[in-house]
Amino acid sequence: MLREGLPELSYSISLTTRPLRGNERNGVEYHFVSRAEFLRLIDAGEFLEWAEVYGNYYGTLRSTVEVSLQEGKNVLLEVDVQGGQSVKEVFPEAVLIFIMPPSLDELNKRISGRGTDTQEAIDLRLSCAPDELQAAKKYDYIIYNNVIEVAYADLLNIIEREKDIRTQHKGE
Repeated sequence: MLREGLPELSYSISLTTRPLRGNERNGVEYHFVSRAEFLRLIDAGEFLEWAEVYGNYYGTLRSTVEVSLQEGKNVLLEVDVQGGQSVKEVFPEAVLIFIMPPSLDELNKRISGRGTDTQEAIDLRLSCAPDELQAAKKYDYIIYNNVIEVAYADLLNIIEREKDIRTQHKGE
C-alpha cells in the first residue's frame, strides 16, 4: 500500500538467503542469493545492515541506499529490529517506525494464515517475538497494526510529518 501511495519513495529491496515463498519473485520482494554470495558480500563490506534471522541471512546493500540518498530521495527499508538499530548507527537521522501486531495470538494467526511457512519456522518466529516487541522502545514511532487502513494512515502521517520537519530544518 505504501509503495502505491508514495511512489516517490525509494524502496530498498533486501537480499536474503532464504528460499522463495509462495508467489514471491526474485528482485521484487527480495533478491534471493546463495549463502556463499551473501557471506562474500559481508566480507567485502557491501552491507549497510545485515543479520542472521531465523537461520537465514537478510541484508541491505549500502550502495543501493547511498545512490537513492544522493539523488535526494527518501529511502524506505523494511528490516528487522537488528537491522533497524544497525541503520540508526550509520544514519542517526534515520526515522525508525515499528509496526506492532495487536497481540502475539494475532501475529500467530497472520503468519500461519500466509500459508508460506512450516510450523517449525512459525514456532521459531513466535519464540523470538517477545524480545523483538521489546525492541520497539528504541524506535522513533510505533504503529499499532490493528486495522490495516488505520495503520496505513498513521504511517503516511508520520512520513509527511518527518518530511515537513526536514524541509523546515533545511530552510533554517
